[in-house]
Parts: sequence; C-alpha cells; structure tokens
Amino acid sequence: MFRLQGSKVLAVEMTGDSVHAKNGSMVAYDGEMAFKKLSGGGEGLRGMVTRRLTGEQMTLMEVKGRGTCWFADRASEINLVSLRGDKLHVESSNLLATDAGLRTGTTFTGLRGASQGNGLFTTTVEGHGQAALISDGPAVVLRVTPQYPLSVDPGAYVAHQGELRQSLQSGVTFRTFFGEGGGEAFQMRFEGDGLVYVQPSERNTVAGDV
Repeated sequence: MFRLQGSKVLAVEMTGDSVHAKNGSMVAYDGEMAFKKLSGGGEGLRGMVTRRLTGEQMTLMEVKGRGTCWFADRASEINLVSLRGDKLHVESSNLLATDAGLRTGTTFTGLRGASQGNGLFTTTVEGHGQAALISDGPAVVLRVTPQYPLSVDPGAYVAHQGELRQSLQSGVTFRTFFGEGGGEAFQMRFEGDGLVYVQPSERNTVAGDV
C-alpha cells in the first residue's frame, strides 16, 4: 500500500480504503479521491483534553478513494515503518502518514517534552500497518539493547519503538564536551530493547536555555 518514489515522495495506492496524512502534504493524485480534515492528538475525549492542555499543532487529513495519492513535506526524507501489533512513539512534526487502521493517540513525556519545547505529550501509533515518518536528512535507525543503552540529543530525536525505558539526563552536554557553547542541557536516554530513529539535523529546542 505504501511505497517510496525516490526518498522524498510517498505513493499510496488505494482501492476504496483510506489513509491519514499530515494536512497539506498531498502533492498529486490520480483516480477519485475525497479529502477530510481531522484533528490531531488522538481519538475520543482524551485526545480532546490533551490537545487543549498542550496546544497540539498536529493536523491530519483523511484521504479515501481509488487510485494513487502522492505525499511529501518540504522535501523531507521519508522513512517507512511496519507495525505488527506494537507501538511507535513519534514527534507529531515527524509523522507524515499512517494506515487508517492504525490507532493514534498521545502519551505523557513529562520533562522531556518540555525540554524540547514540544509540550508534555508525544504521539503514539499502534496496531498492524504502515506509518511514514519524515526527517531532516536520512534518518538513522539505532538499536538499543540491555547491554548498550543509548543517549540522544533531543533535537535529533524522531521516534522509537520496542520495549524501551525513556528518561532525561543532564550534565555535560555533547557540544560543551567539544568546547562549543549553546549545547543541549539535556540528553534523552533509552534503555531496554528496541529501535530509535534519529535525524542528522537538529530541530530548535529550548533545552539549551533550561
């Protein structure tokens, strides 16, 4: 259903089914398609509440029809993730599209979200199907094992999946270590068994000022 055309365009072939995609990300389509704007932050009352609390800016659209629809977002790199009943945690700004059968929601991130300037919640995607993530440059998928925990710059974090415990650690920063000012005041630490998606370019965060 999902396939890449190059590294920056997602093609979705539909036979009467639907997908959820970032609002405004459709660049072309053939056949017959219908578009409907949706709200981000998850379904139901909890989604409404968390959107109010966090000022969630994630806006989705539902695309339904027969034919092929192409999606892209500011020439960002696209990464496909297959879910088989597991859960994906992703920054809302990095989520391009999901199978309509996948469930989206929110999860509490506490100080990590606050340090990134992204609020106290992050987006979750779970079920069986495919999700398309976007990143500023080709994303790197890093394996975390019980023997090898991983520390990530908050501005480079895209998503993670698997049995991972997530925490925020402070202290000597990456950039301070190399003698550069203005580095991140926190790093994200992942322990357990799973995958972390990291982009080779940092988004703006407030962590350096915390």
